Amino acid sequence: DYHTHTPYSHGKNTVLENAFAAKSKGIKEIAITDHGFNHIIFGLKRKNLVALRPEIIEAEKLTGVKILMGMESNLISVDGHSDMTESDLKYFDIFLCGIHEVVKFKSFSDMRDVMFKNYIAYKFGKKPSDKVIANTTKAYINVVKNNPVDILTHINYKCFCDLKEVAKCCSDYGTYIEINTKKRHVSAEELNLMASTGVRFVIDSDAHSASRIGDTKIAEELLAEASVPPEQIDNIDGRLPKFRFSAYKAEKL
Repeated sequence: DYHTHTPYSHGKNTVLENAFAAKSKGIKEIAITDHGFNHIIFGLKRKNLVALRPEIIEAEKLTGVKILMGMESNLISVDGHSDMTESDLKYFDIFLCGIHEVVKFKSFSDMRDVMFKNYIAYKFGKKPSDKVIANTTKAYINVVKNNPVDILTHINYKCFCDLKEVAKCCSDYGTYIEINTKKRHVSAEELNLMASTGVRFVIDSDAHSASRIGDTKIAEELLAEASVPPEQIDNIDGRLPKFRFSAYKAEKL
C-alpha cells in the first residue's frame, strides 16, 4: 500500500500504528506519503523530515514491514512543476503526485487553470471546456515528463483530463496510475481506456487512519466492472512495483 498518511499531514495514526496495521493484514510494504509542502492546511513541513526518517526506521524494526518514506506532492503548474523540488529528492524513497485544492500554486494563472476551473466544473456539475481538459492533461503529462514521479494519485478526482493521453505518457515514462480506494475517481470504462495504453497500475488505500491500510473494497468493485488484466496491476499477487524514482536516485543523486 503506497499511499498512507500520518499526523505529519492529515492522518490520524502514527507511522508505527500504520505499520502494525499493515503487518496484521499481511502487507509486505507500505509508503508514508503525507501531503506535499505546498498544501496550505495539511502540508508536510520540511523541518519535520529529520524526525520522520527515524520513525520509519524504528517502525520497520518493530514490525518487519518495509516502509518507504515518500510524499504525495502537489502538481502546482501547467508546466508540470511539483512541490517536491530537486533539493528535496534526497530525503525520499518514493514520489507520488496529484492535483489538490487549497494549495499554493506557482502562479495565479496556474491556480486558475489547474485547480479553480476544474473545481468549478466539478462543484456545479458542468461539462468542462476543451481548454480546461487540455490544460489539465498538459499539467499531468508535464509533471510526469519533468519529474521522476512513481505514481499519479486519484487521477481525474475533481479535475478533468484526457485519460488516454495521460496514460500513454505514464506508460512511456514508467509512472504508475493509482487505483485509489478512498474515493471512486474513474469509471470502469475510463479504467479500461487507460489500461488499453499498456500503462501499469497500483492499488492504494489513501489511508488517513490505520484501520484503512490495505483497504481494497472500491478497487475490487471497480475491477469487477472493468476488464483490466490482473497482470497489469503491480502490487497484488505477491508482486512489487518497479519504481522509476529509485533508478533516478541511483543514477543522479
